[in-house]
Amino acid sequence: MIFDQATLFTVATSIAGLLGVFLLVLWLQERNVRALAWWGGAYLMGTSAVMLWSTQGTVGFVTPEMPNAFLFIACGMIWNGARLFQGRAVLPGALFSGAVAWFLAMQFSDFAASEQARVVLSSLVVALYAFLTAFELRRERRRDLATRWFWIGIPLLHGAVFLAPVAQMLLLPTASSDGLFALFAFQTLIYVVGTAFVVVVMAKERVALVHKTAAMTDLLTGLFNRRAFLEAANLMLERRGRKSQFVSVLLFDLDKFKSINDRFGHAIGDDALKVFASVAAGNVRATDVIGRLGGEEFAAILPGNAAEAGLVAERLRAAFQAAGVTISGHEIGATVSIGVASTIAPGAIDSLLARADAALYRAKHNGRNRVEFDRAGSGSAPMPQRIPAPGQAVAALQ
Repeated sequence: MIFDQATLFTVATSIAGLLGVFLLVLWLQERNVRALAWWGGAYLMGTSAVMLWSTQGTVGFVTPEMPNAFLFIACGMIWNGARLFQGRAVLPGALFSGAVAWFLAMQFSDFAASEQARVVLSSLVVALYAFLTAFELRRERRRDLATRWFWIGIPLLHGAVFLAPVAQMLLLPTASSDGLFALFAFQTLIYVVGTAFVVVVMAKERVALVHKTAAMTDLLTGLFNRRAFLEAANLMLERRGRKSQFVSVLLFDLDKFKSINDRFGHAIGDDALKVFASVAAGNVRATDVIGRLGGEEFAAILPGNAAEAGLVAERLRAAFQAAGVTISGHEIGATVSIGVASTIAPGAIDSLLARADAALYRAKHNGRNRVEFDRAGSGSAPMPQRIPAPGQAVAALQ
């Protein structure tokens, strides 16, 4: 295949510039994905590199170091954009290290005079940034394993392709340097288009995830809202029902919450809800689902029988009793009452919540700040009828 350098320069400049503008426009629409701005800027920087390549020897201020330095900065921006996308800090020093290494190498006349040496160093620098980008994409955990490896493989493949000129020089040392340079430019074009495809898809999926999460999240506490909790609960009941396994529901109600609002104001009441949400999230298991049903009422659904659910409930009750002593500088002494109901899946979430609510009512009636169990039980685990005093749920279950 014959690579025409003038054609490659024109095509690469046009595509990189258009992709850069496209990513910046996309960022203006989705400001919460700041990585798009970095990626758009990287493509415009890459466009500048290609334009400088095409004007070498015709424009006096363009030095031999500038085109590749701009390209390396663009690759560093793509990598740092991936870091930013994953919530990690930008590394300015590492971003410019490729360009700095190039400028230093170009000060040696032997290196500057050898086109093969320049192509080798360029390939190594760009490949390194591609591998670093792949490493950042490896942190993406929201995908299934096969899909995640697909996105990791794309920059890895690009990195391997950029090492092709090095392999060619080792295997075919007499190959034309013009051909190497054209091949390098062609690989750059492929890298630009492929990476743009990856980042656009990732950004769109991130935006969709943000919107979906917002629709499922209680704004005050950050837990599932009622709709999301019921959907997750039904899904757990369906999955556990395939093997006729136990599922338990915990229903929580903050004790004397109206009194907290009346004495300290609604802002402190909201803080009490936030404290409970934080304590609850920190004291349930990874397999458990917890959400806010409304007001001061929360619910959790977890795999396991009543005895296992009671251990979780008592741990959470004790943790909130300790955390609720002082909230936002006020001595409140907030506590929570908990009702527990269990069944062998599948079953109806409404029925489980109703049974847990009856147990919660007894907890309120028997003195609050306690765990009570649904008296209907479910059959397979020891079902305590009532925990006689706060802090005794674990002992009673044992």
